[in-house]
Amino acid sequence: MRKLWGVLLFCFGTLPVFAGDANELFYLLRARVLLVKDYTADVKMKINVTYMRVPQLSGTLYFKSPDKMRLERHGGLSIFPKKNTNLTLGNLIPDGKVIVLDMGYAEKAGKKLRILKIVPEDDQSNIVITKLWVDEANLLILHTESTTRNDGTVTMDLEFGNYIPYALPDKVTIFMDVKDYKLPNGLAMDYNDELDIAEKAKKEKATKGTIQITYLKYTINTGLDDDLFK
Repeated sequence: MRKLWGVLLFCFGTLPVFAGDANELFYLLRARVLLVKDYTADVKMKINVTYMRVPQLSGTLYFKSPDKMRLERHGGLSIFPKKNTNLTLGNLIPDGKVIVLDMGYAEKAGKKLRILKIVPEDDQSNIVITKLWVDEANLLILHTESTTRNDGTVTMDLEFGNYIPYALPDKVTIFMDVKDYKLPNGLAMDYNDELDIAEKAKKEKATKGTIQITYLKYTINTGLDDDLFK
């Protein structure tokens, strides 16, 4: 059954309404996200932090599973370090063995979503606990809330449209605790000199910030070379 659903998903982009076990639902979601091994995307990115004025960025974003990411900005180049790859959905879904708890249903954005709480069994995982709000009809994750060891609590809203068959969003809004978070190198150096975002957050007593990424066009699973990310 799982293989059949995978074929239907990949070829046609549609799935029957899921009405099964929470544990099975999680593993189907994870398998679907992992179908994408790499992508190149034209993006627009906006960083919102109360004490910083950061103009909207645009460029080309390269991603290779599980944790390689590079942004070629118009007018510059940035490499996202590994610790900040929680900008992607795949890195907010724990790998390995997990405990899946069914938390029932809730209304969000006009939809009835099923909530799963995921606890990694590996105590070395950067993720301590993750909650997923799932659109079962389309087998999509529309909202996540993850407590991490390195970057505090990261919350993500996802909007889908043109790339549903690959579970790739058109728009992602990431809400994070800026007191625990560092801007990726190459973005930080343009706007805050030698002080990282966590240092400024402490000085300004700021606690929240957002990163909004709009994906304009994807090219998917082309076999990106590792050298691209060096």
